[in-house]
Amino acid sequence: MKLLRNLLLVSCVVASFSAVAETKIGVVDIRAALFSSDAAKAFSKKIAGEFKTQEMEVRAVQESGHKLQERIKKDAAIMSDTERTKLAMELEEKAKEFKYLKGKLDSAVSAKKQAFLQESKPKVDEVLKDLVESEKFDLIMPREAVVYSGQSLDITAKVIEKLNALK
Repeated sequence: MKLLRNLLLVSCVVASFSAVAETKIGVVDIRAALFSSDAAKAFSKKIAGEFKTQEMEVRAVQESGHKLQERIKKDAAIMSDTERTKLAMELEEKAKEFKYLKGKLDSAVSAKKQAFLQESKPKVDEVLKDLVESEKFDLIMPREAVVYSGQSLDITAKVIEKLNALK
């Protein structure tokens, strides 16, 4: 009886290994694939041009804040208390202005990126569906959901190639 049970257990294990051996699995870093595509590179150039003036404004405020901070450090010993207080208040205002402008810029860029992701999702879905059909994948998992996978399972490069071919 014990022998029969062990044989049955061994046959189940062997059968499960053969079923796994036939399964074709792929792992894809969707975000990396999407942002490495030609469309994403063109999008990045467009965004850089679109927000160039805002970024220059943020950098100018940051630079003037740094200069003010350096002046306070350098000349603190020879400044009057009134002058030091005035410069400290100016520095605080510059910091607030920088934080506001930077937040506004980051928010606008983030909204544009999110719109790009939403616009690109159907294309990614189409590419993945095509890969499933053409290469007979049984399972494609996102990189974020996988603890470990060998490089041979990574199909991100194929996804990038197909995204670039879509146009």
